[in-house]
Parts: sequence; C-alpha cells; structure tokens
Amino acid sequence: MYTNPTPVTTLNRRDILAAAVAAPVLAVSARMGLAKTHDANTLYDSDAELSVFATGFGFTEGITWVAEGDAGYLLFSDIPANVVYRAELDGSHSVYLEKSGYQKPDLWRTGMRFNNGKDPSDPAYEEFNLSGSNGLTVDGEGRLVIATWGGRSIDRIEPDGTRTVLADRFDGKRFGGTNDVVVARDGRIYFADGFGGMPQRADDPSNEMGTAGIYMIREGVVSRVIKVSPDANGLAFSPDEKTLYVNNSGGKVIRKFDVNGDGTLTNEQVFADLSGKSGAGITDGMKVDVEGNLWTSGPGGIHVFSPQGEALGFIETPSAVANLTFGGPDRKTLFIAARSDIFSMPVNVAGQS
Repeated sequence: MYTNPTPVTTLNRRDILAAAVAAPVLAVSARMGLAKTHDANTLYDSDAELSVFATGFGFTEGITWVAEGDAGYLLFSDIPANVVYRAELDGSHSVYLEKSGYQKPDLWRTGMRFNNGKDPSDPAYEEFNLSGSNGLTVDGEGRLVIATWGGRSIDRIEPDGTRTVLADRFDGKRFGGTNDVVVARDGRIYFADGFGGMPQRADDPSNEMGTAGIYMIREGVVSRVIKVSPDANGLAFSPDEKTLYVNNSGGKVIRKFDVNGDGTLTNEQVFADLSGKSGAGITDGMKVDVEGNLWTSGPGGIHVFSPQGEALGFIETPSAVANLTFGGPDRKTLFIAARSDIFSMPVNVAGQS
C-alpha cells in the first residue's frame, strides 16, 4: 500500500488527463499567484515536485504530524476502512488504531455513502460508507484527539491506549457526524459537527441535532459557540490563537472568527470565497504556517492565503484534496490527503506546531 516517495512529472492539465489514461503516472503544477510581499520562492519553489507518498486507500483524511524526538511520524484516517494509519518518513506504514470511528460491527448502518472519486464507468470505481474517523489532532500532552465522524463523537486516546469519549451529545442530543477538531494551547477543544456520520445525512431518522455547528469543550463542559454553520468542516487557529478559521464546504467559503478570552467566537467575517474557482474539491481541511498564512484545500487543489486574505499561491493536485499538514523534522514538507492517495511536497515555510 505504501511506496517510497516517487517524483511526479510536472505537466499541464491536458497532459495530466492524457497521462492518467496512458499510465498510472500523476502530475501536478505548482503556481504562485502575484503577491505584493511574496516572491516565487517564499512559500515553495516554482519547480517543486509533488510526490506520491502513499496510495491505495479508500478515503484519506485527518492527516496530522506527530513530533517525536528529532523526527516524528504521520497519522491519518482512512474513513471507509475505519482505521488510523501511522506512516514513517521512509514510506513504511502500520495500522495505528482500529475502529477509529464507529465502534460496532454493523458499519453499513453508519456514515454517509460516498465513492473514491473515479468515474462510475471506470472498473476501479468504488462506493462505500464513511463509517470511520475523520479529523485528528494531538493535544498538549501528546494524546490523540479524534473526530470520529461515523462514531458521532470526540474521543481521546490515553497514554495507556484506553479510549475516552469527551463529547457525543449537546443538550442531550447526539451529534450527527463530528468532522474536524483542533486543540488550543490552554486545552480548549473546538470541533465541527454536521450530518455526515449518518447514511441519509440530514434526512436520517437518527438525526437528533437538526443543525450543523461549531462546539467547544472546556474543562469537560460542552458548549455550542456557533449555533448554525452550514456545512461546517475544517478548522484552524492563527498562530496567536486569536482567530479561528472555519471552512464551509458547501459554499466553498472560508470564514474567520475572533476568539475571546472565554473561548467564545464573535465578529464573523468571510475570509475567502472560492465558489468561483473550478476543479474538483471543496473547502475542507486546512493548516496555518508559522507566518500565519492559511493553506486550505479547495477546488483544484491547495490555495494559500496571507493572514489578510490575499491569495498567495495555488498547488494543483491530480485528485480532490481532503486535508493537509506540515511534517518532517523541520515541518517543511507538505503532506496532502487526496482521496486514495497521500502526496508530499517540499515547501520553504514551516507549519506551526
């Protein structure tokens, strides 16, 4: 399933399609937008190569770098497989956690129906229920925190391997499909909840919450900090944690909120609107680098914005991106979860830890 990172030839979009038909070779172009304060080598080199780091999965998500000594490793969800994988920098891998999302054996009764992104006429086309975990992060004590998606909860894996359910309800109503999760330095946990953890989504008979939203766990208490956030998806903090970015996937819009001292969110603003962009993919997972630039999945690949919302760059990918993270000893390798693949690419700015 894993291979050593293999360079991908840089081609234009027409060549990409031709190559996809002729041979299992992927292609990418990394293009910098015109920016007043950034030259072409600030974020990544114009000739940077996107490499296939791993392939053959169902639907990859939640990709997260875990620092360990002078190095570290990747964790990511394969949602239909209902596992979390651990990947080393040499490409080797192992199952890190089984039953990462839904805990019961009747997987066909949970998770929205989805596919691997291929054309239905393609013999390799597959459909599956997204029953496993989605977003992953690590808290200040090094514990894995999981948005269980099909499990409809936020869980934490303790140092001894036991599992703690941190939240599965609000006001007595069960969550519908916990999507992404971030942890602030003071231990506050923010997560997005929607309807994807249920086969019929919002129309599912088990839908108790009735609305999507953003929630906070603080000292064991769950509160709703955004009552209605349509298609709430990826979350990311600014480096000073005074801003929380929220991806709304249906409208392909990124919003930002001020984070108050008590953890509540105010001053909602549209940070970027990608609804006019073409290409496969939605505003899904995102991360912030040490300079405060936001790197987000979106139509066609990865879009990079300055803290002021100025478009700085675009990385075109062969398939729709679900999530991304910065990894490696210096956090200057961009790892990209895109359907059945994990890609990697060197960059010139480190991701925030």
